[in-house]
Amino acid sequence: MFTSFHEPADEGLRYLYSTDGYKWNAIDGIYLKPELGSQKIMRDPSMVRDKQGVYHLVWTIAWKGDKGIGYAQSRDLIHWENKKILPVMEHEPTTVNVWAPELFYDEDVDRFIIIWASTIPGRFPRGIEPEDNNQRMYYTTTTDFETFSPTKLFADPGFSIIDAVIVKKDKDDYVLVLKDNTRPNRNLKVAFADNPLGPYTDVSAPYSDYLTEGPSVIKIKDEWLIYFDSYGSKSYEAVSTKDFKTFEKANDRISVPEGHKHGTIFKASRKDLKKLLSR
Repeated sequence: MFTSFHEPADEGLRYLYSTDGYKWNAIDGIYLKPELGSQKIMRDPSMVRDKQGVYHLVWTIAWKGDKGIGYAQSRDLIHWENKKILPVMEHEPTTVNVWAPELFYDEDVDRFIIIWASTIPGRFPRGIEPEDNNQRMYYTTTTDFETFSPTKLFADPGFSIIDAVIVKKDKDDYVLVLKDNTRPNRNLKVAFADNPLGPYTDVSAPYSDYLTEGPSVIKIKDEWLIYFDSYGSKSYEAVSTKDFKTFEKANDRISVPEGHKHGTIFKASRKDLKKLLSR
């Protein structure tokens, strides 16, 4: 399944589903309305399903001003509980934004890693970015979504970065799929580490066009597909790779419903999908 939202992001959580990972279908309806934060929006919903079958969801609750992210959990993708704001940047009073949180389940140590992009003016060399858009990635970890490790810097590649996604390629082999958010680039790259928390190094050349963002990654047989929002061309696109070093356009092999925006691909049970479709 694929979490989704439609602009202007004030309606709430939507879903797509696929039986092969290439052809996606929309599921009618809104399954969680955005009620948290000062702006009451839901952007960039990211979801994982844990070993007990519980779905955990995080999302962006505001463009600017708020210093947390939204959280909720569900056992069936329909009924949600424990809805709350995770105040991940409350300790940094000058934080401009908290964008595009991504959930990663670290099976080796049974913990969840949450990463997101924030700007703290004056914290990093400005480069070519204005101070209110000089983003870096931060993280916290949790085992129960009740207690959290202190927020720490996750990735500073030396440029403004957003929309990062952790991918476990193999044992002790991780890839960070990221957006270079600097004005001349605004495209997708990858970096590498032997630990999900990094440090990630060897940032690649871009493999997507100008004005692309919001990557989500799925493995199908022997290839990885990286889906992303090509907001410059107002379309959803994908590239395929086997090694995260060479990439091929896969647009002719995928189908994504119109209006779908930046979400995360996750595995759901067939039973839960059937419930959604029956509604």
